Amino acid sequence: MAGHSKWANIKHRKAAQDAKRGKVFTKMIRELTVAAKGGAAPEDNPRLRAAMDKALGANMKKDTIEKAIARGAGTGDADNYEEVTYEGYGANGIAILVECMTDNKNRTVSEVRHAFSKRGGNLGTDGSVAYLFTRMGQISFDGHTEEDLMEAALEAGAEDIVTNSDGTVDVRTPFEDYFDVKESFINAGFEPSNSEIIMLPSTTIELDKEGAEKLLALVDMLEDLDDVQNVYTNGDIPDDVMEELNAD
Repeated sequence: MAGHSKWANIKHRKAAQDAKRGKVFTKMIRELTVAAKGGAAPEDNPRLRAAMDKALGANMKKDTIEKAIARGAGTGDADNYEEVTYEGYGANGIAILVECMTDNKNRTVSEVRHAFSKRGGNLGTDGSVAYLFTRMGQISFDGHTEEDLMEAALEAGAEDIVTNSDGTVDVRTPFEDYFDVKESFINAGFEPSNSEIIMLPSTTIELDKEGAEKLLALVDMLEDLDDVQNVYTNGDIPDDVMEELNAD
């Protein structure tokens, strides 16, 4: 699992950048609205519960969340949106998964294809890279070691624990068990610093500085698109390369 801890480098960098962008709330609201189509009660709708969890973690106001849910549960804009996932490759053969919500698939695929082409990648066919990723729950802790969390992880039925280079610890769990495991940790006195549903790569490709720059430029361009909700890759950026990039 050593490569996966470095994979978090991209996630943490992107999270810090996205927090500064106005688009992040817009995308969360869209996710809430679409998720609420499956039912407005989070206890009966795991996807909505996950979307609410993410929005609250980003300090979105509760009334904003409630309005988005109400719109989705009614007959509002949510009816026009559909979910589509695009798969492709970046430079160096990096696998990339792009989750979108769109009211115009032709526009979205055109924009996604343009981003891949402009940044040295190419859009693939359905199934070309999806098999490399697994939907998982990830619960992150700051200020605790693996040893601190191990007993609670075993008790909760977590699948894996990974320590990142910045000292944070990620506990991973099958998507189906995500909420139960998270609640178990909270009941044991461990409050997560972050928790989310991710697509975890089964294998990673280590990148040098040039390769990392190309990948991050593509990810940035994709995430700037209004219809793109999430971008996942199997690029592995070593700590020293990430430090160089952050210093530039």
